[in-house]
Amino acid sequence: MGDILAEAINTADQRIRQFLQQFKDQFGSEAGHVIRVPGRVNLIGEHIDYCGYAVHPMAIEQDILVGVKRCTNGLDLVNQDSSLYKPYKLDSLNNLEISTEKIHWWSYFLCGLKGIYEEMNIENPAGIQVFVAGQIPPSAGLSSSSALVVGAAAAALVSNGKTMDRSELASLCARAERYIGTQGGGMDQAIEILAVEGQAKLIEFNPLKAYDVQLPHGAVFVVANSLQEKNKAASNEFNSRVVECRLAAKILGKRLLQGEDWKDLTKLRDVQIKSGRSLDQMKDEVEKILCKQEYTREDVLKELDISDAYLRKNILTANTGDLNLFKLQQRARHVFSESSRVYQFQQICQQGSGDGSLKALGDLMTASHVSCRDDYECSAPRLDELVESALKLGAYGSRLTGAGWGGCAVSLVPVEKVESFMEGLLNMFYKDVENKQNVAFVTKPGSGLRLWKA
Repeated sequence: MGDILAEAINTADQRIRQFLQQFKDQFGSEAGHVIRVPGRVNLIGEHIDYCGYAVHPMAIEQDILVGVKRCTNGLDLVNQDSSLYKPYKLDSLNNLEISTEKIHWWSYFLCGLKGIYEEMNIENPAGIQVFVAGQIPPSAGLSSSSALVVGAAAAALVSNGKTMDRSELASLCARAERYIGTQGGGMDQAIEILAVEGQAKLIEFNPLKAYDVQLPHGAVFVVANSLQEKNKAASNEFNSRVVECRLAAKILGKRLLQGEDWKDLTKLRDVQIKSGRSLDQMKDEVEKILCKQEYTREDVLKELDISDAYLRKNILTANTGDLNLFKLQQRARHVFSESSRVYQFQQICQQGSGDGSLKALGDLMTASHVSCRDDYECSAPRLDELVESALKLGAYGSRLTGAGWGGCAVSLVPVEKVESFMEGLLNMFYKDVENKQNVAFVTKPGSGLRLWKA
């Protein structure tokens, strides 16, 4: 993809001009650079990136803007919505420490800074004044938190006179977000940095590869907010799914591989590749090997012949150390079936447009939601109700997007039905909501990270 290079800023753009004035009003001087990072919607492929499998997201037009200016030292970070997101200051940017106990909005920004400083061995980083303005709804599953990490990483680069290849930056930002304690897989950061306007992406990991995918004509994607919020970093449900998949990988690997190879494996894809099996064959193995509906902690220790201390130190995370029940069959079944749906989705897109193709894509999306709801248990009552409403209103398919447990659903809607679909959502699903502004919107594939010289 090449290095991230600064472009000339378009001061004719009213939003950019207003943003630059807000920066000047806040700090008394002009911004040096402006960074734009989009949100994202995952079309299909939920909770499988951290298992090593490909995903199918696209960047959306909603974004955050980050204005940056070098200063003597420290950090002066201000959000446009300062009543909700309090300003944050540091006297020095050396040896940044990020708490996983209490997560603030600026915690994500520190992740991006720390990732760059440590990766590039930057000692005594330049001080920065930063102003942030965002259009991405928070806790909606549209990756507003990862956008902050990416924006901060770009700010750290430009303020210290550094640059980096886009693919390398995507991998770095995925690692950096784990400072907050969330064991994500890298989808959000990859699409926010690598996206190309007009194209969705199929993104593979280890190594990171991104393929442009032209979506069929005749339908659009509508993103609708369930208004049921969930912050994945503030609970252990996300990390619980990560460790359940790790445990499933360990047990499957121990049964399917020779010798002690399973001990080094943490991802279900690694087990599949090393055992030489197809996704369908892995689904069969899940039913045969992970045959219990629930595994106790004692079951896991016995299956793997490990101590509780080993389990806690090498497999569980800080906020999942006391888990006692694990649904390994259900989680692994979702991962293998969802990965299969991702490549089916890509193949249908490559075949071209037509009502049959759109219906097939919609069926895959709805099947994905059912799997997320039943096998992965990462949906929520309002999300399920939203998906059902979308299907009743004529969507080809609908599914939760993002980590789940709240947030948004994405629906594939025939172009000719968009107006009636949106009106129906407002009258059916949002009928008791007072402020209906921006609860649902039509979106198309947007561009990734941009850097402008002010």
